[in-house]
Amino acid sequence: MSAAPRGIPKGILWDWDNTLVDGWLAIAAGLNAAFARFGLPQWTLEEVRGRVRRSLRETFPEMFGAEWETARDIFYAEVRARHLAVLTPMPGAGEAVEAVAALGLPQGVISNKQGPLLRAEAAHLGWAAQFRILLGAGDAAVDKPDPAPFRLALPALGLPAASVWYVGDTALDMEAARRAGCVPVLLGDAAHDGGPEAAAPALAFLDAAALIAHLRSGRGS
Repeated sequence: MSAAPRGIPKGILWDWDNTLVDGWLAIAAGLNAAFARFGLPQWTLEEVRGRVRRSLRETFPEMFGAEWETARDIFYAEVRARHLAVLTPMPGAGEAVEAVAALGLPQGVISNKQGPLLRAEAAHLGWAAQFRILLGAGDAAVDKPDPAPFRLALPALGLPAASVWYVGDTALDMEAARRAGCVPVLLGDAAHDGGPEAAAPALAFLDAAALIAHLRSGRGS
């Protein structure tokens, strides 16, 4: 992965799953509980990582048809029962959140995880106070990659879109950033999503440590 060019944001919006946290075990359990109810094939954890991108309210009607609301209820019951127990930060994520706060950069989260689940997870990790806003699926009229969540998040940061990085791990995240006018920043190698070429970010960092080092160097720290 090539080195990221110079440039420091005035604020950062983060994706959540696979960017700041690993909560895939709960997501996989929820999906497979819904699949079992309707006699559908189970997905492996790697299949879940590779396939889950858009929000539930967009994908479940496609997957379950007229029974999608029943599938939704099964999914959320299973996820709520276990998500906090299996939730772990991604490597360096806690340090990255703390570093951004220490640099005085306002930050928030835009995720396609249901809003109440997202906020419960942030509180569980002790991170909630670091974010000016935590937006999940269902909090805006439409979920990402639509710009609607960004129109809610940017005023909370008090910044224009062009001065804000949206940091995520997938091509959908980069598309969402571009559509909102933010700077699309890839964290990780996107091996689960076609690699950096498919994501086409403006900036790319292999890991959280590299992102922190870049931010600190730009601030003279």
